Amino acid sequence: MFYRKNLPGWERAARMIGGAAMLGWGLFGMSGSIGYLIAGAGVTAILSGTFGFCPMCAMVGRRLPAP
Repeated sequence: MFYRKNLPGWERAARMIGGAAMLGWGLFGMSGSIGYLIAGAGVTAILSGTFGFCPMCAMVGRRLPAP
């Protein structure tokens, strides 16, 4: 199944950078289960930035303008 991208390029880059920071901080800066939760959120942000599709944005009807 293919999804239509709903994230602009600048937001994709910001999600990937922020997700990498969350992943690193969750694994190496925090201890316990809260660290794993933050790392999991970081992985989710990296994946949405990589694919350019955010399910929550799609739920509220956010779309990119047609080229």
